[in-house]
Amino acid sequence: MNKVIHRAESRGLADHGWLRSRHTFSFAGYYDSQRMGFGKLRVINDDVVMGGGGFDTHPHENMEIISVPLSGALKHQDSMGNTHVIRHGEIQLMSAGTGITHSEYNYSDTHPVNFLQIWVQPREMDITPRYGQKAFPESGQHNNFQLLISPEKKSDTIWINQDAYFSLGDFDQGARIHYALHTPGNGIYVFVIDGEIELADERLASRDAIGLTDLDGADIRAIADSRILLIEVPMQ
Repeated sequence: MNKVIHRAESRGLADHGWLRSRHTFSFAGYYDSQRMGFGKLRVINDDVVMGGGGFDTHPHENMEIISVPLSGALKHQDSMGNTHVIRHGEIQLMSAGTGITHSEYNYSDTHPVNFLQIWVQPREMDITPRYGQKAFPESGQHNNFQLLISPEKKSDTIWINQDAYFSLGDFDQGARIHYALHTPGNGIYVFVIDGEIELADERLASRDAIGLTDLDGADIRAIADSRILLIEVPMQ
């Protein structure tokens, strides 16, 4: 097993007043040649947008873009005709494909919204753009990794144009869980949203992350009550 650790305080920082963003990997004005992604996982931005603020309409192409609201809500509009509000407990995925434009705004004029913006490089290029959004009851995440995103077109997950799997779990202090790879050769990237865990002989606290390769699965122990996002991606 090989591992790479990204501590919360080591992330890049962009503070624009209306937006405060921590970048796990190189993004915009933050560049680190050693942090260009993890396999096909290219971006994890921990974004806080102030009340009334947001990202004006802008383009994307050939990227799988995932939004995970942690608190508050986002208002989404795009060139495919979608207008939606994405709240905590829901997941949004856009397959940009041949090209889309979209905007994301804080749904509240007074309270901040905190969400993870995640980019995954696609398996197939220049596909027809597609939008997905789904609510996932937190009851399914108690001491369990609930599968949110997968390459299979199933009703209980959101389909992604990549051999990638996103899972989310809420674990009580002392809980132990084994995660088994869906696809041999993939790596896993574990992002601790809140709490503290032990994994691969490392202690990871809130907003710490670890990438693991050359493994069949991983054993996780919750040192404290913890919320964990686990992303399984191809490494090549």
